[in-house]
Amino acid sequence: MKQVILLSAVCLAVTGCAGVDMNNILPSPPHLQRAPAGPTVNPDVPPADATTVDEFDTASEGDKVAALASTPTPAGALGTTVANLGDPTVPGFWVETPLVSSEVNGRVQSKTTGRTVKVTLKPTTTGGSRISISALQLLDLDLSGLHELVVFGS
Repeated sequence: MKQVILLSAVCLAVTGCAGVDMNNILPSPPHLQRAPAGPTVNPDVPPADATTVDEFDTASEGDKVAALASTPTPAGALGTTVANLGDPTVPGFWVETPLVSSEVNGRVQSKTTGRTVKVTLKPTTTGGSRISISALQLLDLDLSGLHELVVFGS
């Protein structure tokens, strides 16, 4: 009986703490703290109401020129993959492919057009590959469909 009364008293005492903001008493570690409220603007991210290819392709002309610059990559071909359009809201020049196990710089070449683009190669666990809208545009490939690409690592 004493145990039941003691347990009930502890439960009542703890429920009284529900209205206390524990963050002011014990602040959370820096990696768990929330970002300050307010608008944050990332110029590379397409607007939320984007509907056209040009609105989704946020790469600047300078970025496009740099991606097309043909500098030799020391590593050879990692393999060939078939890719389709990835998430159009993710900016930049990238390819998600199972041919890499960690994020590395590289390039891809279209077997159809022969054009080459520098990209960031990102690992994926799926069998297929996805490519950014900006990279597809520079490879002069259609946004819909599957495209055979040769992947080169750095």
